Amino acid sequence: MLVETALVTLLVRPFSCRVIDSAGPKPALVYGLTGCALGGLLMLLATLWPALPLLSLLALVLSRLVLGAAHSVLGASAIAWGIGQVGSAGTARVISWNGIASYGAIALGAPLGVWLVERYGLPWMGASVLLIALCGLALAWRKVGVPVVAGGRLGFMSVLGRVSPYGLTMALGTLGYGTIAAFITLYYDSRGWSWAAYAMTAFGLSFIAARLLFAQAIDRLGGYRVGIACLLVEGGGLLLLWAAPGPLSAMLGAGLSGFGFSLVFPALGVEAVKSTPASNRGAAIGAYSLFLDLALGVAGPLIGPLIGLLIGSHGFRSIFLVCALASFLGLGLTLALQYRSTRQPSEAETALATVEVD
Repeated sequence: MLVETALVTLLVRPFSCRVIDSAGPKPALVYGLTGCALGGLLMLLATLWPALPLLSLLALVLSRLVLGAAHSVLGASAIAWGIGQVGSAGTARVISWNGIASYGAIALGAPLGVWLVERYGLPWMGASVLLIALCGLALAWRKVGVPVVAGGRLGFMSVLGRVSPYGLTMALGTLGYGTIAAFITLYYDSRGWSWAAYAMTAFGLSFIAARLLFAQAIDRLGGYRVGIACLLVEGGGLLLLWAAPGPLSAMLGAGLSGFGFSLVFPALGVEAVKSTPASNRGAAIGAYSLFLDLALGVAGPLIGPLIGLLIGSHGFRSIFLVCALASFLGLGLTLALQYRSTRQPSEAETALATVEVD
Protein backbone atom coordinates (compact mmCIF):
# COMPACT_ATOMS: atom_id res chain seq x y z
CA MET A 1 0.00 0.00 0.00
CA LEU A 2 2.86 2.39 0.74
CA VAL A 3 4.36 1.75 -2.68
CA GLU A 4 1.09 2.65 -4.42
CA THR A 5 0.89 5.85 -2.37
CA ALA A 6 4.46 6.77 -3.32
CA LEU A 7 3.76 6.07 -7.00
CA VAL A 8 0.71 8.36 -6.94
CA THR A 9 2.84 11.05 -5.33
CA LEU A 10 5.38 10.73 -8.13
CA LEU A 11 2.76 10.79 -10.88
CA VAL A 12 0.95 13.85 -9.49
CA ARG A 13 4.14 15.88 -8.92
CA PRO A 14 4.16 17.62 -12.35
CA PHE A 15 0.56 18.80 -11.92
CA SER A 16 1.04 19.90 -8.31
CA CYS A 17 4.19 21.85 -9.20
CA ARG A 18 2.30 23.67 -11.95
CA VAL A 19 -0.42 24.58 -9.45
CA ILE A 20 2.13 26.00 -6.99
CA ASP A 21 3.78 28.23 -9.60
CA SER A 22 0.60 29.35 -11.39
CA ALA A 23 -1.99 29.63 -8.59
CA GLY A 24 0.41 30.30 -5.70
CA PRO A 25 1.69 28.28 -2.72
CA LYS A 26 -1.25 29.07 -0.41
CA PRO A 27 -3.99 27.76 -2.75
CA ALA A 28 -1.82 24.72 -3.49
CA LEU A 29 -1.41 24.02 0.22
CA VAL A 30 -5.17 24.37 0.73
CA TYR A 31 -5.75 21.84 -2.06
CA GLY A 32 -3.31 19.45 -0.40
CA LEU A 33 -4.89 19.76 3.04
CA THR A 34 -8.33 19.27 1.47
CA GLY A 35 -7.02 16.05 -0.06
CA CYS A 36 -5.75 14.94 3.37
CA ALA A 37 -9.18 15.63 4.86
CA LEU A 38 -10.85 13.61 2.10
CA GLY A 39 -8.36 10.79 2.62
CA GLY A 40 -9.13 10.74 6.34
CA LEU A 41 -12.86 10.69 5.63
CA LEU A 42 -12.49 7.72 3.26
CA MET A 43 -10.38 5.92 5.86
CA LEU A 44 -13.09 6.54 8.46
CA LEU A 45 -15.81 5.26 6.12
CA ALA A 46 -13.78 2.12 5.40
CA THR A 47 -13.91 1.20 9.09
CA LEU A 48 -17.67 1.78 9.33
CA TRP A 49 -18.65 -0.82 6.72
CA PRO A 50 -17.51 -4.15 8.21
CA ALA A 51 -20.45 -5.97 6.61
CA LEU A 52 -19.33 -4.80 3.15
CA PRO A 53 -15.67 -5.89 2.93
CA LEU A 54 -15.20 -5.07 -0.77
CA LEU A 55 -16.61 -1.57 -0.28
CA SER A 56 -14.40 -1.07 2.77
CA LEU A 57 -11.33 -2.20 0.84
CA LEU A 58 -12.18 0.14 -2.03
CA ALA A 59 -12.59 3.09 0.36
CA LEU A 60 -9.28 2.25 2.03
CA VAL A 61 -7.41 2.03 -1.29
CA LEU A 62 -8.95 5.31 -2.46
CA SER A 63 -7.93 6.87 0.85
CA ARG A 64 -4.30 5.93 0.33
CA LEU A 65 -4.31 7.18 -3.26
CA VAL A 66 -5.89 10.50 -2.29
CA LEU A 67 -3.37 10.93 0.53
CA GLY A 68 -0.54 10.20 -1.90
CA ALA A 69 -1.81 12.87 -4.28
CA ALA A 70 -2.18 15.35 -1.40
CA HIS A 71 1.33 14.59 -0.17
CA SER A 72 2.74 15.52 -3.59
CA VAL A 73 1.74 19.15 -3.11
CA LEU A 74 1.99 19.73 0.64
CA GLY A 75 5.73 19.81 1.24
CA ALA A 76 6.66 21.78 -1.88
CA SER A 77 3.87 24.34 -1.40
CA ALA A 78 4.79 24.89 2.27
CA ILE A 79 8.45 25.47 1.35
CA ALA A 80 7.55 27.78 -1.56
CA TRP A 81 5.18 29.73 0.70
CA GLY A 82 7.88 30.14 3.34
CA ILE A 83 10.47 31.27 0.81
CA GLY A 84 7.95 33.73 -0.63
CA GLN A 85 7.45 35.24 2.82
CA VAL A 86 11.08 35.55 3.97
CA GLY A 87 12.82 35.90 0.59
CA SER A 88 15.23 33.67 -1.28
CA ALA A 89 17.99 34.42 1.24
CA GLY A 90 16.06 32.32 3.78
CA THR A 91 15.70 29.26 1.52
CA ALA A 92 17.98 27.05 3.62
CA ARG A 93 16.24 27.87 6.89
CA VAL A 94 12.77 27.38 5.38
CA ILE A 95 13.71 23.95 4.02
CA SER A 96 15.35 23.00 7.32
CA TRP A 97 12.38 24.00 9.47
CA ASN A 98 9.98 22.31 7.09
CA GLY A 99 12.00 19.11 7.50
CA ILE A 100 11.93 19.38 11.29
CA ALA A 101 8.15 19.78 11.18
CA SER A 102 7.74 16.85 8.77
CA TYR A 103 10.00 14.40 10.59
CA GLY A 104 8.59 15.53 13.93
CA ALA A 105 5.07 14.83 12.69
CA ILE A 106 6.12 11.36 11.54
CA ALA A 107 7.79 10.63 14.86
CA LEU A 108 4.73 11.80 16.80
CA GLY A 109 2.10 10.41 14.46
CA ALA A 110 3.25 6.78 14.49
CA PRO A 111 2.93 6.15 18.26
CA LEU A 112 -0.14 8.39 18.48
CA GLY A 113 -1.87 6.35 15.77
CA VAL A 114 -1.09 3.08 17.54
CA TRP A 115 -2.36 4.47 20.84
CA LEU A 116 -5.60 5.74 19.28
CA VAL A 117 -6.34 2.39 17.63
CA GLU A 118 -5.56 0.40 20.78
CA ARG A 119 -7.53 2.72 23.05
CA TYR A 120 -10.52 3.76 20.93
CA GLY A 121 -10.58 1.50 17.88
CA LEU A 122 -9.72 1.75 14.19
CA PRO A 123 -12.35 4.41 13.25
CA TRP A 124 -10.40 6.95 15.26
CA MET A 125 -7.44 6.61 12.89
CA GLY A 126 -9.44 8.05 9.99
CA ALA A 127 -11.16 10.56 12.26
CA SER A 128 -7.83 11.87 13.54
CA VAL A 129 -6.48 12.36 10.00
CA LEU A 130 -9.67 14.23 9.08
CA LEU A 131 -9.57 16.46 12.17
CA ILE A 132 -5.86 17.26 11.84
CA ALA A 133 -6.33 18.20 8.18
CA LEU A 134 -9.26 20.46 9.07
CA CYS A 135 -7.13 22.16 11.75
CA GLY A 136 -4.41 22.70 9.16
CA LEU A 137 -6.94 24.22 6.77
CA ALA A 138 -8.15 26.59 9.48
CA LEU A 139 -4.59 27.73 10.19
CA ALA A 140 -3.68 28.13 6.51
CA TRP A 141 -6.86 30.06 5.73
CA ARG A 142 -5.94 32.79 8.21
CA LYS A 143 -2.39 33.24 6.87
CA VAL A 144 -1.55 35.82 4.24
CA GLY A 145 -0.55 34.34 0.89
CA VAL A 146 2.35 35.46 -1.27
CA PRO A 147 2.15 36.85 -4.82
CA VAL A 148 2.70 34.54 -7.74
CA VAL A 149 6.17 35.21 -9.16
CA ALA A 150 5.89 36.59 -12.66
CA GLY A 151 7.95 35.17 -15.47
CA GLY A 152 8.12 32.37 -18.00
CA ARG A 153 7.29 28.83 -16.92
CA LEU A 154 9.66 26.03 -17.75
CA GLY A 155 8.10 22.67 -18.54
CA PHE A 156 8.30 20.19 -15.68
CA MET A 157 10.67 17.88 -17.56
CA SER A 158 12.99 20.83 -18.20
CA VAL A 159 12.97 21.71 -14.50
CA LEU A 160 13.52 18.05 -13.64
CA GLY A 161 16.55 17.97 -15.89
CA ARG A 162 18.02 21.02 -14.18
CA VAL A 163 17.57 19.76 -10.61
CA SER A 164 18.24 16.05 -11.24
CA PRO A 165 22.00 16.22 -10.45
CA TYR A 166 21.19 17.68 -7.04
CA GLY A 167 18.31 15.28 -6.50
CA LEU A 168 20.40 12.24 -7.39
CA THR A 169 23.14 13.35 -5.01
CA MET A 170 20.61 13.90 -2.24
CA ALA A 171 19.07 10.47 -2.91
CA LEU A 172 22.47 8.81 -2.50
CA GLY A 173 22.77 10.47 0.90
CA THR A 174 19.23 9.44 1.82
CA LEU A 175 19.97 5.72 1.37
CA GLY A 176 21.82 5.72 4.68
CA TYR A 177 18.81 7.05 6.55
CA GLY A 178 16.46 4.52 4.95
CA THR A 179 18.82 1.66 5.72
CA ILE A 180 19.30 2.62 9.37
CA ALA A 181 15.55 3.02 9.85
CA ALA A 182 14.82 -0.36 8.25
CA PHE A 183 17.69 -2.55 9.46
CA ILE A 184 19.25 -1.16 12.64
CA THR A 185 17.19 -3.44 14.91
CA LEU A 186 17.98 -6.52 12.82
CA TYR A 187 21.63 -5.52 12.71
CA TYR A 188 21.83 -5.27 16.50
CA ASP A 189 20.02 -8.59 16.88
CA SER A 190 22.38 -10.31 14.44
CA ARG A 191 25.34 -9.18 16.57
CA GLY A 192 23.65 -10.14 19.85
CA TRP A 193 23.54 -6.52 21.05
CA SER A 194 20.91 -4.65 23.06
CA TRP A 195 19.77 -1.00 22.86
CA ALA A 196 18.91 -0.96 19.15
CA ALA A 197 16.16 1.58 19.79
CA TYR A 198 18.70 3.98 21.29
CA ALA A 199 20.70 3.91 18.05
CA MET A 200 17.67 5.27 16.20
CA THR A 201 17.19 7.80 19.00
CA ALA A 202 20.81 8.92 18.56
CA PHE A 203 20.17 9.33 14.84
CA GLY A 204 17.01 11.39 15.40
CA LEU A 205 18.45 13.64 18.10
CA SER A 206 21.58 14.32 16.05
CA PHE A 207 19.43 15.09 13.02
CA ILE A 208 17.35 17.66 14.91
CA ALA A 209 20.38 19.17 16.67
CA ALA A 210 22.23 19.72 13.39
CA ARG A 211 19.25 21.42 11.79
CA LEU A 212 18.68 23.67 14.79
CA LEU A 213 22.31 24.63 15.26
CA PHE A 214 23.79 24.72 11.78
CA ALA A 215 21.02 25.50 9.26
CA GLN A 216 22.31 29.07 8.94
CA ALA A 217 25.72 27.72 7.92
CA ILE A 218 24.23 27.09 4.47
CA ASP A 219 23.58 30.83 4.05
CA ARG A 220 27.12 31.69 5.20
CA LEU A 221 29.13 28.97 3.48
CA GLY A 222 26.91 27.96 0.58
CA GLY A 223 25.03 24.76 -0.18
CA TYR A 224 27.94 22.99 -1.84
CA ARG A 225 30.36 23.36 1.07
CA VAL A 226 27.79 22.28 3.65
CA GLY A 227 26.66 19.38 1.45
CA ILE A 228 30.25 18.17 1.05
CA ALA A 229 30.89 18.31 4.80
CA CYS A 230 27.60 16.58 5.62
CA LEU A 231 28.07 13.72 3.15
CA LEU A 232 31.57 13.21 4.51
CA VAL A 233 30.27 13.00 8.09
CA GLU A 234 27.38 10.74 7.10
CA GLY A 235 29.69 8.40 5.19
CA GLY A 236 32.04 8.26 8.18
CA GLY A 237 29.14 7.42 10.50
CA LEU A 238 27.99 4.61 8.21
CA LEU A 239 31.55 3.24 8.07
CA LEU A 240 31.61 3.25 11.86
CA LEU A 241 28.32 1.34 11.89
CA TRP A 242 29.83 -1.21 9.52
CA ALA A 243 33.02 -1.67 11.56
CA ALA A 244 31.49 -1.19 15.04
CA PRO A 245 32.91 -3.62 17.61
CA GLY A 246 30.07 -3.02 20.06
CA PRO A 247 26.65 -1.42 20.53
CA LEU A 248 27.95 1.91 21.84
CA SER A 249 30.23 2.51 18.87
CA ALA A 250 27.36 1.53 16.56
CA MET A 251 25.17 4.05 18.37
CA LEU A 252 27.85 6.69 17.80
CA GLY A 253 27.91 5.76 14.12
CA ALA A 254 24.14 6.16 13.89
CA GLY A 255 24.39 9.55 15.58
CA LEU A 256 27.09 10.74 13.17
CA SER A 257 25.00 9.50 10.25
CA GLY A 258 21.98 11.47 11.46
CA PHE A 259 24.09 14.56 12.04
CA GLY A 260 25.52 14.39 8.53
CA PHE A 261 22.28 13.50 6.78
CA SER A 262 20.40 16.33 8.48
CA LEU A 263 21.57 19.16 6.21
CA VAL A 264 22.06 17.23 2.96
CA PHE A 265 18.51 17.92 1.78
CA PRO A 266 18.45 21.70 2.52
CA ALA A 267 22.06 22.29 1.40
CA LEU A 268 21.60 20.72 -2.02
CA GLY A 269 18.03 22.01 -2.17
CA VAL A 270 19.28 25.59 -2.04
CA GLU A 271 21.49 24.94 -5.06
CA ALA A 272 18.67 23.10 -6.87
CA VAL A 273 16.32 26.07 -6.43
CA LYS A 274 19.03 28.42 -7.74
CA SER A 275 19.26 26.37 -10.95
CA THR A 276 15.85 27.64 -12.17
CA PRO A 277 14.20 31.08 -12.38
CA ALA A 278 12.19 32.23 -9.36
CA SER A 279 8.98 31.82 -11.37
CA ASN A 280 9.62 28.07 -11.37
CA ARG A 281 10.41 27.80 -7.66
CA GLY A 282 7.53 25.44 -6.88
CA ALA A 283 8.45 23.14 -9.76
CA ALA A 284 12.10 23.11 -8.66
CA ILE A 285 11.21 22.18 -5.09
CA GLY A 286 8.73 19.55 -6.23
CA ALA A 287 11.10 17.99 -8.77
CA TYR A 288 13.91 17.95 -6.20
CA SER A 289 11.64 16.35 -3.58
CA LEU A 290 10.71 13.69 -6.12
CA PHE A 291 14.14 12.13 -5.60
CA LEU A 292 13.45 11.86 -1.86
CA ASP A 293 10.23 10.01 -2.69
CA LEU A 294 12.19 7.68 -4.93
CA ALA A 295 14.87 7.03 -2.32
CA LEU A 296 12.43 6.34 0.52
CA GLY A 297 9.33 5.00 -1.21
CA VAL A 298 9.88 3.31 -4.54
CA ALA A 299 13.54 2.31 -4.44
CA GLY A 300 13.07 -0.02 -1.44
CA PRO A 301 10.82 -2.58 -3.19
CA LEU A 302 12.92 -2.35 -6.37
CA ILE A 303 16.29 -3.03 -4.75
CA GLY A 304 14.92 -5.16 -1.92
CA PRO A 305 15.90 -8.47 -3.59
CA LEU A 306 19.47 -7.22 -4.09
CA ILE A 307 19.65 -6.18 -0.44
CA GLY A 308 18.39 -9.62 0.55
CA LEU A 309 21.14 -11.32 -1.47
CA LEU A 310 23.76 -9.00 0.04
CA ILE A 311 22.59 -9.70 3.60
CA GLY A 312 22.41 -13.43 2.93
CA SER A 313 25.99 -13.61 1.72
CA HIS A 314 27.73 -10.96 3.84
CA GLY A 315 25.44 -10.22 6.79
CA PHE A 316 23.55 -7.11 7.86
CA ARG A 317 26.68 -5.05 8.43
CA SER A 318 27.49 -5.12 4.70
CA ILE A 319 24.56 -2.86 3.81
CA PHE A 320 26.04 -0.04 5.89
CA LEU A 321 29.26 -0.31 3.91
CA VAL A 322 27.28 -0.03 0.65
CA CYS A 323 25.44 3.03 1.98
CA ALA A 324 28.73 4.59 3.07
CA LEU A 325 30.04 4.14 -0.47
CA ALA A 326 26.82 5.72 -1.78
CA SER A 327 27.41 8.75 0.48
CA PHE A 328 30.97 9.11 -0.78
CA LEU A 329 29.71 8.82 -4.37
CA GLY A 330 27.29 11.65 -3.55
CA LEU A 331 30.25 13.57 -2.13
CA GLY A 332 32.08 13.17 -5.44
CA LEU A 333 29.04 14.37 -7.38
CA THR A 334 28.73 17.41 -5.11
CA LEU A 335 32.38 18.28 -5.72
CA ALA A 336 31.73 18.00 -9.46
CA LEU A 337 28.66 20.23 -9.21
CA GLN A 338 30.61 22.79 -7.21
CA TYR A 339 33.35 22.80 -9.84
CA ARG A 340 30.78 23.20 -12.61
CA SER A 341 29.19 26.15 -10.81
CA THR A 342 32.51 28.00 -10.85
CA ARG A 343 32.96 27.39 -14.57
CA GLN A 344 29.64 28.61 -15.93
CA PRO A 345 26.95 31.20 -15.07
CA SER A 346 23.98 30.27 -12.93
CA GLU A 347 21.15 28.49 -14.72
CA ALA A 348 18.78 31.02 -13.17
CA GLU A 349 20.68 33.86 -14.86
CA THR A 350 20.42 32.35 -18.35
CA ALA A 351 17.17 30.37 -18.10
CA LEU A 352 14.89 33.10 -19.46
CA ALA A 353 16.74 32.97 -22.76
CA THR A 354 15.69 29.36 -23.29
CA VAL A 355 12.36 29.20 -21.49
CA GLU A 356 9.96 26.52 -22.65
CA VAL A 357 6.53 27.95 -21.94
CA ASP A 358 3.95 25.37 -20.83
